[in-house]
Amino acid sequence: MLHGYGSDENDLFSFASELPEELFIISLKAPLPLQPYGNAWYAINFDADQNKWSDNQQAIQSRDSIANFIDYACNTYPVNKNNVTLLGFSQGSILSYAVAFTYPQKVNNIIALSGYINTDILPSDIASKDYSRLDFYCSHGSVDQVIPVEWARQIPQFLERLNISHKYEEFPVGHGVAPQNFYSFKDWLNNKI
Repeated sequence: MLHGYGSDENDLFSFASELPEELFIISLKAPLPLQPYGNAWYAINFDADQNKWSDNQQAIQSRDSIANFIDYACNTYPVNKNNVTLLGFSQGSILSYAVAFTYPQKVNNIIALSGYINTDILPSDIASKDYSRLDFYCSHGSVDQVIPVEWARQIPQFLERLNISHKYEEFPVGHGVAPQNFYSFKDWLNNKI
């Protein structure tokens, strides 16, 4: 599980007790501490015109660290390396996409909540990679005030161009996970175990 900007490893872990008990759940903490609390996978900065931009170098470092951690987890814990699922929210979702497109052999299922695909942190050769084992569950709030829903609506076409199996849903919420969203991705995940 990969939390969002300004949160920590405890945030998404609240889902754990409601997920299938056969799962071995690991919730990661992003490496960059924020003040006064929380963490980030990479910096988000604002310029003079209040436009946001991401520190893509930090994002790529976090992407690669997550991929390395997957190897570590598979070698250290009772984790099936042939059935790894990433669940990310917001910034964690953006990185889940990036890990899957960069290291498709390391993951199978991606649950991407309230995020988007940042093509600036993807490898240039994505069209030549084998994504046949990937399956995505993607969702977004239709009134998300942090990441515009229009960004998320581009995801299905991106995945279709790469012939990647996916499900995309929207829920009438802001930047968060509605109960019906949770139960929908839980059902989706149950079919992947």
